[in-house]
Amino acid sequence: MRIDFDAYREILDTITRNKGRSFLTGFGVFWGIFMLVALIGGGKGLKELLSNNFEGFATNCAIIFPQATTKPYQGFRKGRVWGMTYSDIDRLKSQVPEVDVVSPMLAVWGASVKFNDKVSVCSFKGILPNYTQIEAPKIYYGRFINEMDVAQGRKVCVLGKKVYKTLFPGGGDPCGQRVRIDSAYYQVVGVNYSSGNMNINGRAEESVTVPITLVQQAYNRGDSIDLMCMTMRRGLHVSKLAPKLREIIGRAHSVSPDDEKAITIINTEVMFGMMDSLFSGVNFLIWLVGIGTLFAGAIGVSNIMMVTVRERTTEIGIRRAIGATPAMILSQIISESIILTTVAGMSGIIFAVAILEMLEVGNTTDGIVAAHFQVDFWTAFGAVALLSVLGVLAGLAPAARAMSIKPVDAMRDE
Repeated sequence: MRIDFDAYREILDTITRNKGRSFLTGFGVFWGIFMLVALIGGGKGLKELLSNNFEGFATNCAIIFPQATTKPYQGFRKGRVWGMTYSDIDRLKSQVPEVDVVSPMLAVWGASVKFNDKVSVCSFKGILPNYTQIEAPKIYYGRFINEMDVAQGRKVCVLGKKVYKTLFPGGGDPCGQRVRIDSAYYQVVGVNYSSGNMNINGRAEESVTVPITLVQQAYNRGDSIDLMCMTMRRGLHVSKLAPKLREIIGRAHSVSPDDEKAITIINTEVMFGMMDSLFSGVNFLIWLVGIGTLFAGAIGVSNIMMVTVRERTTEIGIRRAIGATPAMILSQIISESIILTTVAGMSGIIFAVAILEMLEVGNTTDGIVAAHFQVDFWTAFGAVALLSVLGVLAGLAPAARAMSIKPVDAMRDE
């Protein structure tokens, strides 16, 4: 459909003459697209914030740790305190081929770490290098614990973000410095900036990590371990293997395999699944509310255009009488509708993006954005395309009525 400059000027004049109704109608479209874009960006940012709590953590992980028994078994009364050992790692590796990685941990709560006159309380963790496959570190300086550290008994440590900032308030690379943890000295080889809130014997940013053999020696822990973290092979689920894991460990320590509290297994797969289901529902609700509001705005545009056509019955009839074709009338009415929805919609998108940008700036710490409250290019492009379609649909009914006006009827109305 071709529209010349005079037709465009007439369209703008018509919208200006009806600026009161045009404003109210445009506000409906503005609010609808604002709600849609703001909710999409906000939902994305909220999901990212919650995902940061599980940052770097394996999605198919199981955490096994012992607690006091709650059932009598093999002559033992309930309430018995028991513990796992290094032998349990070998048992699981040999008897459960579905297990991919098994990583033990020892921890000392409330350990004191000192550097010069600075002191910080931390969770002192002993791990193996394969723990990175359970919880991936975010190394800011240096490196993480490696196999040579364990094999050679090196007294090295990796500081968590919060501990590092307490001991080294001036910043800088602390690698090579020696810190005192309780009564022993350890050389700093790395700084872990992981800030996830998954709490396995203390948060990563509040922890000092060393090879597990050092904790065994320093605190006379022998071959005992506090817990085991493990991941399953691709395509396998922890929930299906949990009874088998309890049976193998329980049989070795005379603990009932049915005592789920005594052999506690935390399944992170369930937590990730719950979060995904939650945001699937949130996204559905966002699109439902946003598109519903947009359609309400489009209906408003159609109504205002219908009123405009009714008021211009005589004008349209005269134009038909002097040679205007139905296509010209159709193009003018639909163009008015598209201009009204597009201008209002683009304003709503710009305003929504500005609000989301403010939220993003407000969630920036140490120059790092905690969550991105924004929509991508294709989402914005899709919103514009949807607006154009709604503009055409909103103008169809008024355009059809305008084309049905006969010059004789128009003169009679006059």
